[in-house]
Order: sequence, then structure tokens, then C-alpha cells
Amino acid sequence: MSVLIVGGSGFLGSELVRQARAAGHVTAATFATRPGSVPDASWHALDLRDPQLVESVVADLAPCVIINATSGGADWAVTAEGPVRLALVAERHGCRLVHVSSDAVFSGASAHYDESQLPDPVTPYGAAKAAAETGVRLVYPDAVVARTSLIIGDRRSVHVRAVHELTSGRWDGVLFTDDVRCPVHVSDLAAALLELGFSDASGVRHLAGADAVSRYDLGVLIARRDGLDISRLRAGQRSESGIPGALDVRLDCRATQRELVTCLRGAREFLVEGMNAPSNP
Repeated sequence: MSVLIVGGSGFLGSELVRQARAAGHVTAATFATRPGSVPDASWHALDLRDPQLVESVVADLAPCVIINATSGGADWAVTAEGPVRLALVAERHGCRLVHVSSDAVFSGASAHYDESQLPDPVTPYGAAKAAAETGVRLVYPDAVVARTSLIIGDRRSVHVRAVHELTSGRWDGVLFTDDVRCPVHVSDLAAALLELGFSDASGVRHLAGADAVSRYDLGVLIARRDGLDISRLRAGQRSESGIPGALDVRLDCRATQRELVTCLRGAREFLVEGMNAPSNP
């Protein structure tokens, strides 16, 4: 079986490429600026804003499965419009598609969100991700839209890197105690995405960790795992910061988890398990 990882040079994308190769799949991956370093994968430059390039890459590779793990932030052309272009091409060429979305599509007004609840974003990034979801599902109803949360792993994870910068004094910031999410380990997320890609699943799926934790508590768990000075982590309140965005968003993954062999571990499990493992530099 063949798979194309769009955004393969990123944090999640690199893990997807690694696992796809380890599983014996013929693996291709795309990059925006420079190719990744995973061996035995073919690398292809791709800009999702370019319809002709999207068509050319997919037509030339003819993958069985496409997983879109790109991250364009609040850039509407990349984050909102790009996935719809990809979905149109995937549907036309008969490729299965898994599009990775985010818990940023929710406002936090309900706190607990299952797959049936409609997006109500409150940030430009959330609005772009919500628009992508709507467009992908409209043009390719058989696609999977997989919402996830904070992705944790080594220091390629922005959340892990922030904790290291705080404890080293390179960043003077705070971690919010009232900003709650369900972090997921990058290896669990990648395995679940591949499992969905090579199944007959369609529609919205939630792929997040089993534990709801604040960003401060997550920082403490990361610091303990990596042997960092927890006393250097400063706590704050997002509600008092003026920073826009949802406070408490917990993805309910129970329905999706019942369909999966992959276990979506909680942060209190995978970070404690990793306490004796060396941290990647």
C-alpha cells in the first residue's frame, strides 16, 4: 500500500512518515521549505496554494492514502483553502483522505465536545481550521476529518520546547492554569491517523489524549519527565491575560477510541512512562 504524507517534514508529519515506512508502506511526503530526514521516503515540494502543483503531485504519485498534516497557522490560503484543494484532487483520483484538524475549532463554551458538535471558533486560526473541515467534508464526504489537541513528544513539540525555554530562562512567560486541553503523544496520534487512513472510516473523528490537563500542569509533567527545575515554571491565568481563545476544550474521544486498536494515552500516562527515558536534545 502507498501513502502520501502532506506536511511530512513537520513534527507530526515526520512521525507519520517514520511509522508508515516501519509498517512497510511505500511512502511519499511533501515539504514547504526543505525535505525531511526520514530515510527510504520520497520527498516532494508542495504548496497547497498552487492547484496545479497539488494536482501534479497527487497524479504522479497515485497514493492509496493521503494524510494532510500541514500546519499553516492563521494563513487562510494555506489552512482553510489548501485542504479543500487537496480534497478535490484526492476525490478525483480515488485516494483515501485523512485531514488533520484541531480543537481550536471550538470556543470552550461547552468544555466537553464529541464528534457530533459543530465548530464555533473564536480565533482566526480556529476559523481557518473550521472552514477547512466544512470544505473537505463538502467536496469529499468519504474523507476523515480528525480533530486533535496539543501534540507532545520530544523538543520538536512547541509545548515541550516552551517548557525547556522557561526553565532555562530563555523565555520569560507563564503557563496558564485555566487553559485546559487533552494532550496527545505524537506517536499515538500518528498511529491512529494511519489506522484510520487504511480503514473504511469517514466523517469526523476525535484523536486526543485521555487526560484533561491545564497548560501549567502539562508543563510540570514535562519538566519532571525531562529532569528540569519545576520551580522555574510560573503560573498565570489566561482569562486575565487578554490573549484570545478558548479556555477549556476537552475532546471526547470515546466513540473513536472504540473503533481503534491504537490506544490514545493520557498525558499523565505517557509523560510518567517517559520519566526514565532520555530527552532528545
